[in-house]
Amino acid sequence: MDEGTRRRRGTGAAVTGLAAAALGGVVVHDLTQRKHALLRNFPVVGHFRYWVETVGPELRQYIVTSNDEERPFSRDQRRWIYASCKGENNYFGFGTDNDVERSSGYPIIKHRTFAGPGASTSRHGSEGVPLPSAKVLGGPRGRRHAFRPASIVNVSGMSFGALSAPAIQALNEGCALAGCMQNTGEGSIAPAHRHGGDLVFQIGTAYFGCRDDQGRFDLGRLVDLVQSAPVRAIEIKLSQGAKPGLGGMLPGAKVDATIAQIRGIPEGVDCVSPSRHTAFDDVDSMLDFVETIADATGLPVGIKSAVGNLEFWDELVEQMIPRTRGVDFVNIDGGEGGTGAAPMIFADSVAYPFRIAFTEVYKRFAAAGLTDDLTFIGAGKLGLPENALVAFALGADMVNVGREAMLSIGCIQAQKCHTDHCPVGVATQNPRYTRGLDPTLKKHRLAGYVLALRRDLLKVSEAVGVVHPGLITADDIDIMDGQRSGESLRELYGYESGWGELGEKLQMELLDVMESLGEEQAQARHG
Repeated sequence: MDEGTRRRRGTGAAVTGLAAAALGGVVVHDLTQRKHALLRNFPVVGHFRYWVETVGPELRQYIVTSNDEERPFSRDQRRWIYASCKGENNYFGFGTDNDVERSSGYPIIKHRTFAGPGASTSRHGSEGVPLPSAKVLGGPRGRRHAFRPASIVNVSGMSFGALSAPAIQALNEGCALAGCMQNTGEGSIAPAHRHGGDLVFQIGTAYFGCRDDQGRFDLGRLVDLVQSAPVRAIEIKLSQGAKPGLGGMLPGAKVDATIAQIRGIPEGVDCVSPSRHTAFDDVDSMLDFVETIADATGLPVGIKSAVGNLEFWDELVEQMIPRTRGVDFVNIDGGEGGTGAAPMIFADSVAYPFRIAFTEVYKRFAAAGLTDDLTFIGAGKLGLPENALVAFALGADMVNVGREAMLSIGCIQAQKCHTDHCPVGVATQNPRYTRGLDPTLKKHRLAGYVLALRRDLLKVSEAVGVVHPGLITADDIDIMDGQRSGESLRELYGYESGWGELGEKLQMELLDVMESLGEEQAQARHG
């Protein structure tokens, strides 16, 4: 036997010995530890159970579930988002995967045979098609910086801290490319928010970015902050769909030095926001708070809320009827929302899902004749075309997208948002993972997704015979009960004639806006 052969055999024996020793160490550990009965009874092989449990979501995504089965987003839904954000073919072949024979609660959009007045008959909308809001945000209340949002699709509130700096930067730069707005979330404005995208600044219960040394709201700091960044509106968060009635929670593992400085909190310590505001304690004082902020900043000011007890909304409507005080927008977050980590009971069973939540609120404003006086925004899995179209038919003027935006910049639905171990660097502060997320690439993904969603919304609107999703009515969509029956949104949610629709003046303004945009696009195409 030559020297080389002896060396190879010796190396192999050493490796085998080390492996056997390591395995023996695992066996000894498993047999002597007392934490897991499974490992005491089944040393070594018992670890596979925990491994399968750890990677269960990933395995189910690609091996176990059907294309339209998994939640919160099915494989088909994720595939549509992934293809759209990359500018790839997002069509589907061979018919629907949905179980239309037995499923109930899915929407059917009733297209028209002939084009309605003003409906386009051009080829499918270009990727850069503009689709502005039907309403001027802050216009009815006469805010100094009222404006018409350029996009009916905008990015929902996701704080720096919950999301990584590269993720926030990618979203911000993507918003600039798509001409839409990014909501800061309650975690204040970070350097990653300052890359050209317009912002909606969210005021949460802890008043991050606008609080004094004792954690109380500070109007002067708010004014200074919003003047330092491209903030177009201010949103007061009362509650959110992921954890309604519960304060925000950022695990200490995510609270690095930058987050601590921006928020004014200790580094490495769990950051728990109160569940209620301290700057106001009822509807009357809340409206005073709204008007104070609007006067000081000149910006439109609105509220974001999940919907539970409806007495709040009754009182809000009652106090807005005189038109002396009021919110400029209402952002209704469905209980199925979920970018924030939350206890299971809150995620599953607190607050109404979007369609019920939105209609209960909208009907109260409609009965009082106030719907043209404010902008209605919807959130909670509305980044899918069919869900967004239902929202518009029910009276929404804009939709916010959260998890769908995360998916567009690389989220794989690993459901590890609360652990600081997001494998793709979106919902973590761990450099081990954030290094893999390149904002210079991902910004194009977010923009591509927003443009594709707007394009689909516009083309379906044209199929219905209107020029804008805001002109789709509650009579244009039925909710099906398998193949047995269908009921219009108007019948299902008890809408009276005209509810869910723009007033005549707003309709005419919107038609003029869309006609003007169409002419601008035509001129751009022809030089």
